[in-house]
Amino acid sequence: MIDYISQPWAWYVSGPVIALIMLLLLWAGGEFGVSSTLRTFCSMSGAGRKIKFFDFDWRSQLWNVIFVIGAVIGGFFSVNYLNDAQPLALSQATIDDLNQMGIQFDGHLAPEEIFNWEIMGTPTGWIIIVLGGFLIGFGTRWAGGCTSGHAISGLSNLQLPSLIAVIGFFAGGLLMTHFLFPLIF
Repeated sequence: MIDYISQPWAWYVSGPVIALIMLLLLWAGGEFGVSSTLRTFCSMSGAGRKIKFFDFDWRSQLWNVIFVIGAVIGGFFSVNYLNDAQPLALSQATIDDLNQMGIQFDGHLAPEEIFNWEIMGTPTGWIIIVLGGFLIGFGTRWAGGCTSGHAISGLSNLQLPSLIAVIGFFAGGLLMTHFLFPLIF
């Protein structure tokens, strides 16, 4: 069983599972998304007394909080107990592109050459981690949700704003990958 759940699942397994979860959410009147959980945590901690945006019934979103906590626990469990210590399977073309920018592929999901505590003292580190994090948070709030919320839940509900947001996410990703990332490195 451990061997089965620790390997990547094919699209024909994971896709129908996502579709089943979406059908259950639609039936229950819920929406899938992770970014709104921060708002729920702020509301739970009493931020609604000071800021109107956080003044809502957070108990109605408790399932989302449980989902995020489960995702964190599941991620910890899979990295520490289901990891077979194999390096990340990345295409050779991507590895070559990284090498051209001076980034050595180390087999991890996030290259330690870029994502470490020492880089925080450099301008490049601030651009990547602080400014990038701010832009992701701002964009998520401005778009009314994150990529998973719009791409999975919003498109399943045939929402035009979600389609526009997903197109924007992909365009932004292409812009970053092909134009901004090479400038930074």
